[in-house]
Amino acid sequence: MVLDLAHALAAYHGDTATLTLAALERDCLDPTPWLTLLVAEGATGLRGYAALCPQMQLQFGARGMDLHHLFVCDTARGRGIGKALVEAALEHAKARGCSYMTVATDTKNRRAQGFYRAAGFDQITPDPRFRRRLA
Repeated sequence: MVLDLAHALAAYHGDTATLTLAALERDCLDPTPWLTLLVAEGATGLRGYAALCPQMQLQFGARGMDLHHLFVCDTARGRGIGKALVEAALEHAKARGCSYMTVATDTKNRRAQGFYRAAGFDQITPDPRFRRRLA
């Protein structure tokens, strides 16, 4: 189940996931979904997933897609699943008229950075971002 994989990804990064099944269903299955999930299945269940969120550069009229999560189970890594999920994500974005896709990695995750470079992504300097909680 994607919920289990999302929790595994959080644990991998040292986070404690608070995602619930109800929240995942709301964000993926509502009449206006907040995100799109692409999954990779194997004989024993889900092997990985990609979570995609739309973006916009309004001043340029440019649609984009953020590859918010990409996760492949430990036992399935090195078999091309991540690459296949990225390719599916790129096709999904193109089909929705996107002209770019973004993805972020932990600054210390050199393996992921190399993976995205090999997949054709260019490293960019992130803009300063600010955040305010909306109670």
